[in-house]
Parts: sequence; structure tokens; C-alpha cells
Amino acid sequence: MIERYSLPGMRSVWTEQRKLEIWLEIETLACEAMAELGTIPKEDAATIRAKGAFDINAVREIEKRTNHDVIAFIEDVASRVGPAARWIHQGLTSSDLLDTTLAVQMLESCDILEKDLLALREAVAVRANEFKFTPMIGRSHGIHAEPISFGLKMALMYDEFTRSLERLREMRERIRVGKISGAVGTHAHLDPEVERIVCERLNLKPAALSTQILQRDRHAEFMTNLALIASSIDRWATEFRHLQRTEVLEVEEYFSEGQKGSSAMPHKRNPITGERLSGLARVIRGNAMAALENVALWHERDISHSSVERIILPDSCTLLDYMLVTLTKLVSKLIVYPENMRRNMELTGGLYASQSALLMLTEKGMERKDAYEAVQRAAMKTWKDKGGLAKNLAEEPTVSAHLSAEEIEDACAPDRHFRHVEAKFRAVGIV
Repeated sequence: MIERYSLPGMRSVWTEQRKLEIWLEIETLACEAMAELGTIPKEDAATIRAKGAFDINAVREIEKRTNHDVIAFIEDVASRVGPAARWIHQGLTSSDLLDTTLAVQMLESCDILEKDLLALREAVAVRANEFKFTPMIGRSHGIHAEPISFGLKMALMYDEFTRSLERLREMRERIRVGKISGAVGTHAHLDPEVERIVCERLNLKPAALSTQILQRDRHAEFMTNLALIASSIDRWATEFRHLQRTEVLEVEEYFSEGQKGSSAMPHKRNPITGERLSGLARVIRGNAMAALENVALWHERDISHSSVERIILPDSCTLLDYMLVTLTKLVSKLIVYPENMRRNMELTGGLYASQSALLMLTEKGMERKDAYEAVQRAAMKTWKDKGGLAKNLAEEPTVSAHLSAEEIEDACAPDRHFRHVEAKFRAVGIV
């Protein structure tokens, strides 16, 4: 169940009430711009500013007759403004309202998502520093590879969401565009200066060129960026889910007092938050595909994109806000088991040192092929549980001929894997 504490801010951006508020502001700004340019009386623009209002229920009732939301809105506003309302929507088309409003809503959503990402990075940085030198096994193909620290893993997460933040900020500028250019974008009935003034006062840039609409590559970029962030959330939710497996149990989602994991099995403590995040990421990725489908429209505009956007934009923004807040909470309360990390690292009898031994042998003058095969022979014995790697290396004649017992022990020591941790933290910006 989606928890309400993370949602009111984002939800308010995408309400019908908020949409109509922005519509009214656009219409009012357009009239004020026309008054400044001397094309309509200034007193009429002042009246529109003073009396302009709407009632959402009245608009809905009118729409039942008109079957057109913008016309219903204009009729309701006009009924409250009086004769000056003749200037409302002068030279505009519906998409001037719709697309400019979407730009405002997407920007407001970006502001919320940026705060979410900053909070997530802060939580990740705290855990990264907490476990900076906590050793654990690194895995490739799901198989033990070489040691890392849990702090490095969290630093990697921090770096990934730094890129998410950078992409969000870069994309924000490309969607910060409005249009007040009329039925096919030619400004045939409206001075382009009106568009410039309205957009400027909404903190938008006027489109260099538009048709009846803003081109949907902008909205597709917005949605694919949301999908990328969601996929990064999925990536880390999946990571923590694996590390919570019973036979791994290196980390665990917080399990609160009174929480239940299974209706059938009282012992269960399941990674339900991570699973929920992975599932929701699929929804946002699917919505991004719908946004890509919206790019190809007929000529100067068709309406096939509109119904799609009424679903995917508010849903995806609200979902991603929830997901980022939820992941931040998961990270902050994540239970970490350093003793299990150490235990798992030693499960293979020190096999993680195979590359260290290989490189030490080549440095001593052995051919790489010969050194590889010698270390592999010792490693295969270790895989078969016939002693640890250090012991089997010492018993391999070609190894012992080149390396002393002390050098073999040094090759098998995990400390060499943590020499550059501080530098890596600095490189990703964690202090």
C-alpha cells in the first residue's frame, strides 16, 4: 500500500484544480500581455485579473454539454468576469493552455523529485561512511570474486543517483518550454511578444517553433528520465533483496515490531519493500514506452497523445516520488550484518586471492599462462574443499619455487583491496 506521507506535494501538482488554476493564470497573463502591447483595453485586463475565477464542479457540468474541457472552462470563467471576458482566449488554441500547463506541472514535479534525490543521496552517504571499510565479498555472475567494502557498494549507489540528479537537472531545461502560438503555431492571430511575456512570467522559455502543440520528444525525454531513475531504484532494490537471502543475509530490510511476513509461515521476514519498488519500476518503464509512442503524431497535431498523458504523467511522477522516499527510508533503516559479510567472504577458503597470487607470480618472472595454470590448480583443490588457497598454493611446486611462505600469505591478505577506498569516496563526492 502506498503510504500517504510522501504523496500530498506531488499529488497536488497533478490535481484537476491545480491544472485549471494554471489555465486561468495563462489566460490572464495573455490578456495582460495584450494590454501592455495596446491590443486590448488595460481596464479589461485588470477586470479579468480581479474577477477571473472558476468552479471546478461548474466546469464539469458545462463539459457534459460541450464535450470539450477548455471550452467548458472558458464559459465558466466568462460567466464570472462579465463583458471583459471577450478577450479571454483571444488568438489562443486549447493546446496553448494544455501544453504550457504541462510544462509548469513537469517543472514543479522536477523540483519535488530533485529534493527526493538529494535526500536519498544524503542517506546513502551516511551509510557509505558508516561501512567504509567493512569487508565483504564482491560478486560477478553471482559468484564470489574479490573483496570490496560495503561502504564502496554504497558509494557506488551514491554515484548512480548523482547521475540521476544531473540528468534531471539537464532535462529540466529542455522541458521548461511553453507555447502561446495559436492553432498551428504561426502566431497568425497573436503577437509572438504575448508568448514571450506569458512564458517569462511562468518561468518558461517560449518555444522557438511549435505546431498546435509542443513536440512530444520533450515529454518522452521527461518520461524516459523518470524511467531511468526508477530503473536505478530497481537495481538497488534488487541488490538488497539478494543480500537478504537467508543463505546470504548480509543486509536486511527493517522489520518492525508487530510486522508479519507471511499468512502461513510465522518465521518469515521478507524484503517486501524492495520487491514493491522493483514492481513499480516496471510501471514507470511501461509508461515511458507509451511516451515514446506519443512522439509520432499527424501533421501539426492529432489528439492521440492527450489521453495517454493524462495517465502516464501524473501516475509516473507520483510513483517516482513515492519510490524515492521509500528507498531513502529503506537505506536509512537497513540492517547490516558485518559478521555475515566476513563469514561469507571466507566461505571459499580464500579463493578471492587468486588474482593477487597470479600477478605476484608474473612479477617474479613466470609466464602468465604458466602462472595462471599453477594458481588454477591450487584453486581447483580449494573448490573441492581440500584446504585453503594459501595452503594449496604453498603445495604447488611451481608456485613455491617463486614465492616464499610470507609472500603467499601477503598475496592472500584482503587488505590490498582497500587501499584506494578513500580516493574512491572523494572521486564520487562523499566526504
